[in-house]
Amino acid sequence: MDALKILLVLTLGFITTSCQIGYLAKSAYNQLSLLNQRVPIEDALNDPKLEPGEKQKLILSQDVRQFAETKLKLNVKKNYSTYVKLDRPYVSYVVSASPKWKLETHLWGFPIVGKMPYKGFFAEKDAKEEAESLKSENFDVYIRGVSAYSTLGWFKDPLLSSMLRYKDHDLVNTIIHESVHATLFIKSEADFNERLATFLGNKGMELYYQQKEGENSETLKLVRNENIDEKQFSEFITAEIKSVETWYSVQKEQKEELRQSRFQEIKTNFVEKVKPKLITDSYLKFDTIDLNNARLIVYKTYLQDMSDFENLYTLCGKDFEKFMNTVKQLEKHEKPSQGLKGLVAEMKKGATQ
Repeated sequence: MDALKILLVLTLGFITTSCQIGYLAKSAYNQLSLLNQRVPIEDALNDPKLEPGEKQKLILSQDVRQFAETKLKLNVKKNYSTYVKLDRPYVSYVVSASPKWKLETHLWGFPIVGKMPYKGFFAEKDAKEEAESLKSENFDVYIRGVSAYSTLGWFKDPLLSSMLRYKDHDLVNTIIHESVHATLFIKSEADFNERLATFLGNKGMELYYQQKEGENSETLKLVRNENIDEKQFSEFITAEIKSVETWYSVQKEQKEELRQSRFQEIKTNFVEKVKPKLITDSYLKFDTIDLNNARLIVYKTYLQDMSDFENLYTLCGKDFEKFMNTVKQLEKHEKPSQGLKGLVAEMKKGATQ
């Protein structure tokens, strides 16, 4: 069945575009190869080569997937009920890009999911080749290793050995995040989808530890503090992204030193305005990274302006299932981010009447 699904996706690729045929064929082959390596979690737990810490994370993953399905009502299906041991640190490598003199997301078109702000490769070498090609066209690029991803319910996603390197609560967050994608994914709206999954991954993680360990849990305290830091950073990076977009629109001299100076200004603002307020080390090293437009675009995709999600969550009584069912109303909306604002305004109006 998985092979037939991959063949269908590849066939759609032939229909929709000719320049992607090689990429789609290679991706399909690697995806099928990955799926063919799956073993049941029970078999993996009996593997004497698996470290005790890795076994503990496998057990945790099964508890989280049950929680996500029964308590959060997410579409888990049989995802993460199998395991794959990889021969590399990451399952794939993702390329993001943006023009050098405009903070604009470079999009790739794919079958099924539509336009996406990133392109994934199973081999790091292929990702680097894509990046070099984009650089030659005057794009900023950013490559990052990915430890987990969702096939949006098309296949039974396995738990990957790359995911076992996560801290326990990060693994909890990741499984919930990817399960949100499997529950709701709006075609060609990656920014909305990723922000939604980021927001609910954080909320679901809190709910998990609240139920499993209680209000006095040290882990619950940590994840709440990390979520507070992420909210602070989201507000900061949202304002900076808007400021940079304006800066590019009025900038007349296209000199690289001006861009680098502007990126340094962002990091200086972080050190002065945000870093002293951080409770955890989640974003502590932001001022040390190599910043460019492509990296800012990634922040834009995952973290820009989470306030509408937060407002809707509050209006839904901080009820995860009610929130998710409300957001599902936007599945056919032409512009879901605008639709979200409309939902918030409508519910606020109803609450005051």
